[in-house]
Amino acid sequence: MKSMTGFGRGSAAGATVVATVEISSVNRKQAEVVLQLPRSLVELEAPIRKAILESVSRGRIATTITIGRPEGVPAPLRVNRPLALALDRAFADLSAALGRSIQPDAADFLRTTGIIELDSAVEDPAEAWLVIEPALHAALDQLLVMRAAEGADLAADLRERLARVHADAESIAALAQAVPQRQRENLLRRLREANLEFDTADDRLVREIALFAERCDISEELTRLHSHLARFHEYLAQDDALGRSLDFLCQELNRELNTMGSKANDAALAQFVVSAKTELEKIREQVQNVE
Repeated sequence: MKSMTGFGRGSAAGATVVATVEISSVNRKQAEVVLQLPRSLVELEAPIRKAILESVSRGRIATTITIGRPEGVPAPLRVNRPLALALDRAFADLSAALGRSIQPDAADFLRTTGIIELDSAVEDPAEAWLVIEPALHAALDQLLVMRAAEGADLAADLRERLARVHADAESIAALAQAVPQRQRENLLRRLREANLEFDTADDRLVREIALFAERCDISEELTRLHSHLARFHEYLAQDDALGRSLDFLCQELNRELNTMGSKANDAALAQFVVSAKTELEKIREQVQNVE
């Protein structure tokens, strides 16, 4: 079992390029990749997304890729020719306006922001991919390790809560056997309190008790409940992405508990139903974080 929450970071360096990849993931019903990378490398978006989705099937995966230069390798300087020419024309216009020649010197060009810049962009996506790919896989490996570790913690917590639901189900089963007898006693008591003469062997009385016993029979619901619990434990032992399956099982467990509570019509039994549903709601909250 894996959680949908995690973080991973990886980096790789080439002769002239260094790539750093950071990946974080949180809960989502579907897989959603949010990618930030330099504009000059936009054509690499497809292979990056493909690599991520091959490793992660659910969650919002935010991925940031930064490109730099190795230590000791200076970034090349880039001259903004249109801006430099525009500055030169501005001085010519200023000379014409003042009626005397004003020539820009080197300091004027250096002081103007953007004329000479450090070019940190990588022009060749193929060159960048050679370092992005290993950095991406390193980040994904870290992400998966963290998701697996948190998934193990989730599985342990879910097993404890499932054990409580199972214990409540056993109590419900034990009480359910005595419900028809308690109903018979209640019915006879009400008849006595009403000072009505009756025969305990009367067919109408026997039929009424039999109909109640049939209506409050929850043996089928208990069987399905135990089957769902067993299936839940089987899923917890698997490494596949089973979050949706577990969520479906939670819905089915809740359905069976609701049916038992309404059919049994017994206060003592209802307390265990409420206890099991309370624990089941906590299980469902945890399942929302399972991949």
